[in-house]
Amino acid sequence: MSTAGIIVFAVTYVLISARRLRWLPLDRPAAALVGAVAVVLLGALPAAEALAAINGATILLLFGVMGMGAFLALDGFFDDAEAWLLRIAPTPQGLLGAIVWGSGALAAVITNDAVCVLAAPLVVRLVQRQGLPPLPYLLALATAANTGSVATLVGNPQNMLCGLLGGLSYGAHAALLGPVAVAGLAINHGLLAWLFRGSLRGMRLRPPAAMPPLRPRVWLTLSVLAGTVAAYTAGADLAWAATGGFAALLVLHRRDAALLWARIDWSILLFFAGLFVVVEGLVRTGLPARVFAALPLLGAAPGLGDLARGAGIFLLGSNVVSNVPFILVVRETMQGLPDPRLGWELLAMASTFAGNLTLLGSVANIIVAERAREIGGIGFWAYFRVGLPLTLLTTAWGVLWLWWVYPGP
Repeated sequence: MSTAGIIVFAVTYVLISARRLRWLPLDRPAAALVGAVAVVLLGALPAAEALAAINGATILLLFGVMGMGAFLALDGFFDDAEAWLLRIAPTPQGLLGAIVWGSGALAAVITNDAVCVLAAPLVVRLVQRQGLPPLPYLLALATAANTGSVATLVGNPQNMLCGLLGGLSYGAHAALLGPVAVAGLAINHGLLAWLFRGSLRGMRLRPPAAMPPLRPRVWLTLSVLAGTVAAYTAGADLAWAATGGFAALLVLHRRDAALLWARIDWSILLFFAGLFVVVEGLVRTGLPARVFAALPLLGAAPGLGDLARGAGIFLLGSNVVSNVPFILVVRETMQGLPDPRLGWELLAMASTFAGNLTLLGSVANIIVAERAREIGGIGFWAYFRVGLPLTLLTTAWGVLWLWWVYPGP
């Protein structure tokens, strides 16, 4: 068994997890790129096979969804949302709920990462202008974007991978895990409201005099987003449907495209491309196959205990290796399961909720923490106090739901 792929993966993972070291200030995308180059230079993968390892459909899907989200920002949707939120939810407790349900619903359409990139400045403004405690509202944005994203195959990068690698249907996935997302958001809302009940009690908000109407360009963008969701549900190719929606907006809005490129997070696309190569180098060593041969995921007729054990493995693996690399590592094992669809749906659910366990569990969490530094950000243990019970409760609910309603292969 070649060790080059194992060494490169281990070093890349350390660099990704550490985020930045004083002696080697690489961020996550740069670490993935360096790892991908090392895989080829050390002979873990030939150059042509390294390029072939990059899943173009995933990159294209991320690009299309982020592009449509960028139009919402450019249209002023998130600028006007401050007034809408304060009019709809004029109390601190109501505002907390509005952020939970709003970010959760939007994440299912334009991904959790995009929601956090675009909405974090809005939440920071609300906290500053209304004199609110930052932590409950920052946590509401980050955790609910993760929780709500479980509903669809375009809600987050790990769901995209599960959908594309596992051949899942957008409509069938939404029907199966949509209720998990709704109940998960209710758990999310209830937990935050209870934990922060003391700090929000007695506070008052200053609502705006009027609520601005939706601008015509926003209506256009929302209509195209709705059409894209309809295309997903009808069975259209996810990647090309998303990119087609973005292309349609470029034509219909007739705006200078240069305004859009700055609002797309190209580093995420680079991160995924490099990660595909690094993980393929590890898979070629045969180590993942040996590990999962000794650690079976699901039996031929999985019961509640089997589903709970599988979810526990996925939850642990997603936090030890990070959810996206873990999905790439386990993909061959998933294809050999007696019921691959159940395995992929369970993996999509558990790896998504795993992102709420710690501050480093999801890119969305880090985005919110970084963009809220001016109001104190989010500490690791302050996040964990909420993330641990939230992850355990939502994952347990997801397991029970799949055990109860899954129709079988």
